[in-house]
Amino acid sequence: MENASRKDFLKKLSMGLLGWVALPHDSHGRFLKSEQRKEEEMQQEHNTIIKKKPMGFSWDTLDPFLFCVHHEDHFPKGNDEMGPDASLLKGRNIGDDFIIKDGWRMYHGSKVPGFPGHPHRGFETITIVRKGLVDHADSMGASGRYGEGDVQWMTAGKGVQHSEMFPLIHKDKENPLELFQIWLNLPAKNKMVEPHFKMLWGANIPKYNYIDGTGRKTTVEVIAGTLYGQTAPAPPPNSWAADPSNEVAIYNMILETGATFVLPKASSSVNRVVYLYQGMSIHLNDEELKYYHLAVLNSSKEVEIRNSLTQPARILMLQGKPIKEHVIQYGPFVMNTKQEIHQAFEDYHRTKFGGWPWERLDQVHPRSEGRFARHANGTYEKGI
Repeated sequence: MENASRKDFLKKLSMGLLGWVALPHDSHGRFLKSEQRKEEEMQQEHNTIIKKKPMGFSWDTLDPFLFCVHHEDHFPKGNDEMGPDASLLKGRNIGDDFIIKDGWRMYHGSKVPGFPGHPHRGFETITIVRKGLVDHADSMGASGRYGEGDVQWMTAGKGVQHSEMFPLIHKDKENPLELFQIWLNLPAKNKMVEPHFKMLWGANIPKYNYIDGTGRKTTVEVIAGTLYGQTAPAPPPNSWAADPSNEVAIYNMILETGATFVLPKASSSVNRVVYLYQGMSIHLNDEELKYYHLAVLNSSKEVEIRNSLTQPARILMLQGKPIKEHVIQYGPFVMNTKQEIHQAFEDYHRTKFGGWPWERLDQVHPRSEGRFARHANGTYEKGI
């Protein structure tokens, strides 16, 4: 791609990101406007739910988390370029296609759906792929393909460009995709660490299985933290989650129809949010939470989760002690001051965070390639 075209693309992509994520974000989150208000609400010890609200395309989060989004696309058969075997000419704003049409979106992709090369600084991305595949490429020269239960945990640190494309590898059948992307803040002391990514292969992610008194099953995928003796793989070394005292936990809970499961309490200083993204409704102790609603929980209380008798439920939980630092978020950069944001833009324009060593901004790997990770130091992992 010529330099002028690349510059225009990155400008457009940055504008897209600014519309995709929240801009100013302080350490108190978007629910609780002040620490004082949080403390007042937490004093109401008889309440299981502090606050609940409907979920939109991006889900509200609390410190130390910055952002969470759930992508679910029913992509059609793939073409020779691993893009959709369907017309992209009508009803799509190619390059900024976020409105579901025919059950899927192209996002910032023009041939292959996904997010071509774009920069990050000052936080971590945690990408949990439930269905389908993601092709990774970055400015450090690292690459990978992961999915079908895998998780990529990337520390952007002082700055990295990466692309996240969704290759439609099947030409003879549909290519469904489902994933979460979560942004976890870094404390000021770690915002300028070296970039790093780690693969949590699906086979290595522990699952806690529980059968209640009626014989109904709950399965919890422990992606971060611990639960009833199950401990997730270690996160990257500079993550806020790397210190167990921060009680960072990410659980994906799958409850059968009518199942009951008890979520153990955490420290009272922990922020805990649950997101009901599939199912009719659940009860959290005695309080109802409806489909596609979230709840901020009193983390000092044990919570009995009771699913409805109508259909299975899926619940994502994000938990952690707040970092409690002032945060300035502008598009793909998350820092502590406006001056640091300005510096991030200057550094990116000057260095491109290492440049882009790939042929395409929307880099995809050969169709026949399996799940793998190739790190910047040359280490190669095969997906398991």
